[in-house]
This record gives sequence, structure tokens and C-alpha cells, in this order.
Amino acid sequence: MVEEFHNLIGGAWIQGDSQVENVNPSDLSDVIGTYTQANAAQLDEAVANARAALPACRATGLEARQTALEMVGRELMDRAEELGTLLSREEGKPLAEGKGEVFRAGQFFTYFAAEVLRQLGENADSVRPGIEIDVRREPMGVVVVISPWNFPTATASWKIAPALAFGNAVIWKPASQTPASAWALSEIISRSGFPAGAFQLLMGAGSTIGEGLAGHPGVDAVTLTGSYAVGLKVAAAAASNLSKYQLELGSKNALLVMDDAELDLAVVAAVAGGYSGTGQKCTSSSRLLVHAAVHDAFVDKLAAALGELKVDHALTEGTQIGPVVSAGQLDSNLDWITRARKAGAEIVTGGERVSRATDGYYMTPALLTGTTNDMALNREELFAPIAAVQRIQSYEEGLRIANDTDYGLVAGIFTRSLARATHFRRNVETGCVTINLPTAGTDYHVPFGGRKNSSSGPREQGRGAVEFYTQIKTAYIRAGDPE
Repeated sequence: MVEEFHNLIGGAWIQGDSQVENVNPSDLSDVIGTYTQANAAQLDEAVANARAALPACRATGLEARQTALEMVGRELMDRAEELGTLLSREEGKPLAEGKGEVFRAGQFFTYFAAEVLRQLGENADSVRPGIEIDVRREPMGVVVVISPWNFPTATASWKIAPALAFGNAVIWKPASQTPASAWALSEIISRSGFPAGAFQLLMGAGSTIGEGLAGHPGVDAVTLTGSYAVGLKVAAAAASNLSKYQLELGSKNALLVMDDAELDLAVVAAVAGGYSGTGQKCTSSSRLLVHAAVHDAFVDKLAAALGELKVDHALTEGTQIGPVVSAGQLDSNLDWITRARKAGAEIVTGGERVSRATDGYYMTPALLTGTTNDMALNREELFAPIAAVQRIQSYEEGLRIANDTDYGLVAGIFTRSLARATHFRRNVETGCVTINLPTAGTDYHVPFGGRKNSSSGPREQGRGAVEFYTQIKTAYIRAGDPE
């Protein structure tokens, strides 16, 4: 019997008008559960509940808020194996990555639990005699969180945790492809002690529930991680009410491998950055800009490394590349291989659909050479286990190509030259930079975000999160003369 899971609205688990099946991409015969879909009336009800909960959210004591967040974080870390298995089962990333994601999500909650007690204001003397100034941050109000499927627990956590930490009421619209992880996290938060209505889960289609929330006049702020196209819609919807928005969108990240690079380390970084999580990461290094002096050796080493990766069921021991998330994603990936070949690229290895013991969306990791930066392959985000090599003749050419993109999330370089690394760090047009490291991988205590079409609004994570989830109030105080 397949279990049915409901939305969390006003502190109660509520059924919707319809349900969708959640199917394991590693095994299409495995139905994880059915998940109810919210309707328009429930959307309005959730917003009304959130607004009604705001006084209680603001009145919740700092230690009570800290305790609640700490409880969520500790439970996530304690249950990382269980919930990581569920995550890998529904999303397709290898089990080790699934467990690691859940544990990291717990760290986001414990980090922001500590931040609750660091909410310090500022004070100053006025330019007018006898007047003092108090500057403090207050909650934004009702915050809508719209999260992606590729990191269904971690990305949601680095949005939900600071929103709750700073006293907001949260409505979460998770990605439709990964409802099980969303429901599991929501169930934990529902027991943590926040006031009813302070946190609500609305599962449903992005075109209805997501856009409806983003454009709702009762919403004060919207945070989205998703595609550039979806980001434009959310921004327009939020702007219709002058709601604050924060967007983390697409990317087309470059990894430069210079002639003085330590090639073995560069290959390890290219595999980790471009192919972990089946390449379904916004920080994936899908453009490999390799100096001509080491181009052939690098390609040979990388192709050999990719050929040794185990492509299999996400829960099978030793799997390094799981299935892609859906049939549509697989079709898109294979179409990119066909288009790249027609454009003149050479398929060095991979790029084929393969069968395993269970019916799933499996493909081999692909490496392409002979590509140029004007090819669509190197202009658009693929979200696939596909990386394209471009041969460069100099560092200057590599930097120019790295910046020749509509996106600007992350870029990396492998070089032994401190001068070159420093120049790259200062001149590449991205929000994040890595030196002799994979492009994928971030820390939770520092800001994260990009430039150009990759991001809009304040940074996420670390102390940067306070910029989005709070608003500033400046108070002028005249105490009068002492008696």
C-alpha cells in the first residue's frame, strides 16, 4: 500500500484536491509515496495563517527560537543515514552524497540557531544635540521559500533556517520532483516548537502554487533557487507587490587548467566539480578551459577517470554516478550530446543511455572536446554529467573566455603561480572563486551567490543571510533633561 502525504497548513496536515506519485529514478517500479497538491484556496489560507502568526513569531524568545532550530539541526544530523537514503532514493544522487547533504542541512540549522543570539543592533549620537539613535533589524514578515530538486534538503535548509532564526513566518514550496525530502524536513520542523503558522508546507506545481505565492499581496519576501527563466517570472510576480526577492539562478562555470597545473589534482577536481551529483549542480564546472601545452594529457587522464566511475542505482554500494532525476532530464541530456556532435564537438567518452539491473534514467558521464565558447553547449546550463573542453593558448585567453558568459556564479583555476591565481581571483566575474579546488562545494558560514544572470538580491548563507531576511529600523530618541 502506497502511503499518502499531506501539506502542513496552520499546524495541521491537510489533504489537497489531487496527488502525484513520487517515483524512484533508479528503479521506476519503486513508488515512494503519493503527495498531495495544494489548491488556490489552501494557498490563500496558508498566507493568512502566516500573517496571523507574525506577532507570535516576533514574541518568541531568543532562547526558545534557538532551542527549536537546534532541535531540527540535531535531528537531521542524527537521522542523516535514514533521511539521506530517502533523499537518494527519490533524487538519484549516490547514497554517500545523500547522507552528506542531510548532515550538512543539519549544520545550517545549528549554525543559525547560534546566530539567533547574535542579533546585535547599532547605536549612534545624532547630529542634533540631545538625540540618540538606535538601529536594529526586524523580521521581514511572511517569507516564501521556493527550493530546487537537486539539493532538496540542503538548499531549502539554508533558506528556512535563517528565515525562522530572524523571526519570520515561512511558507515552503518545494520542487515537485522531490516531495519526500520536503515532507520529512517539514515533519521535523512541525515538532520543534515554533508557533502554529510560523512554518507551512505547500506542495504543488510551480506554475500555480509557486507563482501564486510569489505574487501574493500578503507575502513580504520571496527566495528562489531555480532556473533563469523561472527567476524572471518570480521577480515579476514579486515586483507587482514590491515584495523583496532573492534569486539564485543558472550558471555556466569555467575551470581553467593552466600549463603549470598539477594535472592529477586538476583531474580529480574536474570529476568532483563536473560530475558529482550526476552533474546536476549549479556549481558544476561544465566548461573546462585547458592550456594547449597540457590539453591532450589532461583529456586522456580525465577520460580514463570517467571510464572508471560506477554508474548504478543510487543505493548500490560503490555507486559514484546515479541516475538523472527524470525522463525529461535524461532526454534533454541525450539531446545535448546529439546537438554537440552536429556542431562539431568530439565525444571522447560517455554520453550514452545505459541499462542496469533496475529500470532507471541512467547515462554515462560525457566528455567532449573540440568545442568553442560560441557553441550552445558552452552558453546554456545543462544540469547534466557533461563537460566540454576548450583549448586555450594563454592565461589571458582563458580569463576572457571564462568571463564571456551571461552567468557568473563560480569559476576556478588550477595553477602553481600565486601571481596568476591572485589576478584570476580579482578579475574573474563571478560571485565565488576556487583556486586549485573543485568549483562545487561551499561552506555554510560564509556568503554564497553569483553575478550577472546567476543571482539577484542579497547573498545567501553565513552572516550575509541577515540582509535578506530582515529589514532595518532606525529610531531617534530624545530622552529629555535629567531631573
